Amino acid sequence: MTKTAKYCLTEPCILEILDMTNRIMKEKYPEKMNSILQAIYNRRSVRHFSDDPIDREVLREIIRAGTWAPSGLNNQPWRFALITDENIKKEFEGLTRYWKVIKGARALIGVFIDRDAMYHEVKDHQAMGACIQNILLAAYSLGIGSVWLGEILKSSGEVRELLGLSEQLELMAVVAMGYPAHTEQTSSRIPVEKMIIFDQ
Repeated sequence: MTKTAKYCLTEPCILEILDMTNRIMKEKYPEKMNSILQAIYNRRSVRHFSDDPIDREVLREIIRAGTWAPSGLNNQPWRFALITDENIKKEFEGLTRYWKVIKGARALIGVFIDRDAMYHEVKDHQAMGACIQNILLAAYSLGIGSVWLGEILKSSGEVRELLGLSEQLELMAVVAMGYPAHTEQTSSRIPVEKMIIFDQ
């Protein structure tokens, strides 16, 4: 078996690779300019929002991006609750310790898995993660801040009851979103070379 070459995974090398990739993309696909990688690396969780409303068609476009995540057998087990009504949002505030995020958000997207559409426990839940990531990236690409709320899962039954949904719909996340009040969010990652457990 021929061993593949070792790759440089230090930050300077990664930046050089990204720069090279951007140059190639600009030359071959000037309209794209590697926007996918830019969104992946620049997206941050946003918890403080402005008062500006989000157009409903924009919210639907974000959800549409979620539906284009991959799923086993293309079973598309995701279902969505789009919440902009202030009275309903107020009810959500009592279901999580992150009530301030809920209060400030201009919209909430409840992401559910339809257990009647599932065919494999692990694979379908993996698909839901891909769906939520699509939603976060789509929101970012449209200038909208978002944050994936998972702590509210402890109140999943109450969420379902509040929205009048049937029991086969299991809450996977609530994504709070709005136009960012600021763009000072920071984050960091463990170096890639510490994460790769096999490379040959």
